[in-house]
Amino acid sequence: MHFDEQNPLDIVLNDLFEHYRQHVSDVSKITNSLLTQGVISSQEDIVNDHIAFRTLGVSYLGIQSFEKIFLAYGYRKKDYFYFEGKKLDAYWYAPPAPHYPRIFVSELRVEDLSEQVQVIIKKYTDPITADPVDALELSNGEEVAAFLQKPLWDLPTSEEYQTLLAESEYAAWVIYNRYYLNHYTISIHELKDGYNTLEEFNAFLESIGVKLNNSGGKIKTSADGLLRQSSTVSALYDARFSDGRTLEIAGSYVEFAERSPLPQFKNMPKKELKPEHRRDGFETNNADKIFESTYTSQIKGKQ
Repeated sequence: MHFDEQNPLDIVLNDLFEHYRQHVSDVSKITNSLLTQGVISSQEDIVNDHIAFRTLGVSYLGIQSFEKIFLAYGYRKKDYFYFEGKKLDAYWYAPPAPHYPRIFVSELRVEDLSEQVQVIIKKYTDPITADPVDALELSNGEEVAAFLQKPLWDLPTSEEYQTLLAESEYAAWVIYNRYYLNHYTISIHELKDGYNTLEEFNAFLESIGVKLNNSGGKIKTSADGLLRQSSTVSALYDARFSDGRTLEIAGSYVEFAERSPLPQFKNMPKKELKPEHRRDGFETNNADKIFESTYTSQIKGKQ
């Protein structure tokens, strides 16, 4: 992950990752252990498969607003996903060049939630009367980076947060964390032998004390068997609410993806394989379980 400091997309991605790295201790823990083991020589050696964001499906916000940023930087909108149980819509976006990460953006179907939860969410989002992205100069990377760290609504009360949490952990996460980077993803297949399958990498993670999301198994596998994913569970951090109370809440996490060669390229020598030769895109069933990396049942559950 090495970016050009003059390019607005690079500026945005660098800033997002720096804030994320500072707040998600597993990022440095994993990177430092890979350095110690000689698997990588610097953070830049890690290939970032994708990054993910969470949004709310309300007027002027949601995917239709958020995506404008990355479409302006040359990303292309790809497949649609629907998560019935979690009441989410999502799309993924293909990068403008192979060295950039894919982007996965999800949106809570607020109208599908109970009236009580809708009232809480809209209390905070109704004051937004225009799409905030339209006011940005998207060619100014610093301005966009600052926007992605800026609160768009007031902090909720602890009681409101807990009401959201009881019905939709996703809703509770977004109302507090906003556009904070939800996760970045290490491309496992790009690592050296001994670390480049999820079985090997997960064993390495657990050997350094990293807790894995076990919803649907520690390895989530697509129907075609060509996309396999694992993730850590979010750490809890102390969050202060508008009523002065502090609660331990979920932050962000780290994901790991192993993309196998497509059938027509499966016999190609490994050193000749390029991203276009491997399974692209995402899988609803895999992603559905990965979302639970910020869920209380995963954070507090036994492995």
